[in-house]
Amino acid sequence: MLQLVTVDFENSKHASTVINLLDGYALDPMGGGQGLSEYTKQHLVEKLAKRVDVLSILAYIDETPVGLITCFEGFSTFQCKPLLNIHDLVVHPDFRGQGLATQLLKRVEQLAIVRGCCKLTLEVLLGNETAHSVYLKAGFSGYQLDPTLGNAVFLEKILGEKQQ
Repeated sequence: MLQLVTVDFENSKHASTVINLLDGYALDPMGGGQGLSEYTKQHLVEKLAKRVDVLSILAYIDETPVGLITCFEGFSTFQCKPLLNIHDLVVHPDFRGQGLATQLLKRVEQLAIVRGCCKLTLEVLLGNETAHSVYLKAGFSGYQLDPTLGNAVFLEKILGEKQQ
């Protein structure tokens, strides 16, 4: 039976499960193909526990951790309302194709509505066709203000040195 549980970062079982699922995701080609750094493994939960804008949900099937979604609250200046950005969505490889990502997305959407959010946002690799399909079926679409100007793109600029 599927159980969705909001992560308590002070709970050591939740903490280790978050790290294990994220490390597996990082090792996947869609997560970059390299595991989490030792620094990240040692400090991520502590750093997340201090944040007030984080929401993480674990998915369990019969006590087995099978998925994780981590979101951060942002703010839409145009809507003058909060938004929720889905930063990580992980389903363990042995449990893919069972609709778990869809269930995690539905739970996040419910919680975002309760929080008064105006939208959910996320970024996804163009080559991750499976994730694209899941997101489109869940109602996500490319972001644009004016169709003649095209879709927005996600850019990054690394500051300082990346943690190894």
